[in-house]
Parts: sequence; C-alpha cells; structure tokens
Amino acid sequence: MPQTANVNRRIALASRPKGAPTTEDFRLEQLDVPTPGDGQVLLRTLYLSLDPYMRGRMSDAPSYAPPTEVGDVMVGGTVNRVVASRHPKFAEGDLVLGGAGWQDYVLTDGSDLMRLGDAAHSSLALSVLGMPGFTAYHGLLNIGEPKPGETVVVAAASGAVGAVVGQIAKIKGARAVGIAGGADKCRYVLDELGFDACIDRNDPQFAKQLAQACPDGIDVYFENVGGAVLDAVLPLLNIGARVPVCGLIAHYNDQKLPPGPDRLPLLMGLLLRQRIRAQGFIILDHYADGFAPFYREMSAWVAAGKVKLREDIVDGLENAPEAFIGMLEGRNFGKLVIRVAD
Repeated sequence: MPQTANVNRRIALASRPKGAPTTEDFRLEQLDVPTPGDGQVLLRTLYLSLDPYMRGRMSDAPSYAPPTEVGDVMVGGTVNRVVASRHPKFAEGDLVLGGAGWQDYVLTDGSDLMRLGDAAHSSLALSVLGMPGFTAYHGLLNIGEPKPGETVVVAAASGAVGAVVGQIAKIKGARAVGIAGGADKCRYVLDELGFDACIDRNDPQFAKQLAQACPDGIDVYFENVGGAVLDAVLPLLNIGARVPVCGLIAHYNDQKLPPGPDRLPLLMGLLLRQRIRAQGFIILDHYADGFAPFYREMSAWVAAGKVKLREDIVDGLENAPEAFIGMLEGRNFGKLVIRVAD
C-alpha cells in the first residue's frame, strides 16, 4: 500500500503467534499523522530494522522485556528525519536514530534519540554501527575474550551480528570459522568478509566438516542459533572455552521442549569437565557504559575497510511482516532493513 499524505501507516500485532508467525498475526492500520506539542518532535521513519528479538516480543512468555500488547504497534529501531519540532534541541531536517517501531510517523520527547549528523549511509546506524554491531563487539570482546591464534566459531555468520563477530576476531588475531546456511552465504563469508573457513549447516556432512575446520578445537563459540549447530559445536569445545550466548533463533518458534531424553545433565557435565564459561547477555544492559567506546572504534574500523556488512534492504513498510517471517526462516542475506521512505 503506497504512502498517502497526512496518513500514518503502522503495523500492529494482531494476534500472538502459535509457533511460527504468519501474516495473519500482523495488521496494517492507517491513522492521522500526529501534531507535536510543546517539547515534542515529529519523526518520519526512513529505515526500520528487523531483528530476531522481535519474535520474543510477540509472545507473552517471561522474557527480559515486556511483550508487545495485541493491538500495539510492533517495536523496532529506526532511522528517522525530524519533520516538525517544538523541542529546543531538535530542528526540522535533523537525522536521528530512534525507536519508532513499524510505522511511518511517531511523536517523541527526544529522550530516546541520537543524532546521526550528515551520515551518508544512515542505515548503517541500524547494523554495523548500531545494535547488531554493538552486540557482536560486546559479546565477543567482553565475554568471548579471543586471543591471537585461538579459534572463534560463530553461527549465522553472514547475518548482522555473526558477520561482525568474525571480522573482529580476525582483527584481534584469531582464526574465524563461520557457519551459514547455503553455498552463496558461505562464499560471501569467505571471499568478502575474510573468514578462514565457513561451513554450510545444510550439508549432510556438516558436523564432520566443522570438526575438520577446527583441528585444534574451538576456543570461543558465539552462539546465535542453537539446535543442530550447537550439537555439532559442543564436542569441539576446548578446556576453558568461552561461549557468549546471544540468541537461539532455531528455537524462537518452539511451543514445547523437543522430543527425546533430557540432555541437560550431559551439557552441565561438559561445562564442568571442560571448565567452559557460557554467559548469556542482553545488549540493552550495556549501552550506558559501552556504546560510546564501541561507536568510536567500530566507526574507525568501518572507515578503514576492516569491517563491512551486507544489507538486505526491502522496500515498503507493508512488506515488513513477510520479510520478518523470512528472516526467521533464514531467507535474508545480510542485515535486514525495511526502507520505509526516501
């Protein structure tokens, strides 16, 4: 549906998914464009970031953040242009990073905004210079602590977080071994991102090939996926290995425990014997102290060509639900971004 003047399109949560989300779980609505009051800013959304964490917000199961209520607009990070301001710190035309969610316009008091200046490629504020890049940076350097010569393995290696993890590992002198879904993604990880190896998780010999790519075992495993990938990684973890737990996308649509015996005692026994440190983290906890130093260092790496990231840009807010569903199925190639407006 094309954008109409004076209309704010928004995509709301229509129902809580039962298993994998469908397009019926979303609803496209049209509202009037709001008018800013004193101390407020009206933002026009240019780019919307689609990220796996949004699947958790669609559920009312216990989590680290409150769920999106049925009928509310879907949450999401955005790059916005100020189109009207009654706020002393923001002027019409300012480019900002915010959290407008899945909609064309939003009112804000400005407290959640970060100026982007005259960024030539502003969508990078939603990827390598934003939350995904910060997630990779913090998880790898502060939890994974890679050392020169060690082997770092990362799942979803062509994605927004995994791609950055591997490139930082290389900067720090470690071997980077990626895991990705499909030959095209693996070629990109090797040829464009400079990983030392990349294994196709869809290959019937995946576990054997991963072991061959890690002859000295795995010192750092950056966990994004879970499932069969984790099963193949666990026997390869060295004594003293570190496992930053960032996500488990293979299980986000699960409604019950997988069939089979309880393997938790085996996992705990492995952690004990190998003295493995597995630590989950939520990147929102670390913005106050960690984002500024990350942004400085990552901006320098990007400018020098040491870190790069492919974007998968989909045009049109109305296409966000289908793109989001595809991301959960692994159909995106790179950081998934919706271009809402020019």
